[in-house]
Amino acid sequence: MRFLDDDDADDPILSVVNLIDLFLVVVGILMIVIVRNPLNPFASSDVTVIENPGKEDMRITVRQGEELTRYESTGEIGEGGGVKAGVTYRLPDGRMVYVPEG
Repeated sequence: MRFLDDDDADDPILSVVNLIDLFLVVVGILMIVIVRNPLNPFASSDVTVIENPGKEDMRITVRQGEELTRYESTGEIGEGGGVKAGVTYRLPDGRMVYVPEG
């Protein structure tokens, strides 16, 4: 009876070791996802993320340093409430010149 002598197949700790390996792989994948996220808090560059561009529920998220700002579209057309402050002219070489009024 050779199958009675094989105790390695019935060892429950082997299945626990396999579960630990599986969890290590899952943790590794999650770390890669966190690092590749554009809004990663550990990244040093400034990022602008536009969700659903051109649609009614468009959102813009801007990260500058550690400050995170979110702008959400209301679907309405904006209207200015300011007054004319001057005129801007484009020169032939591409420069812009601003001339204030009065």
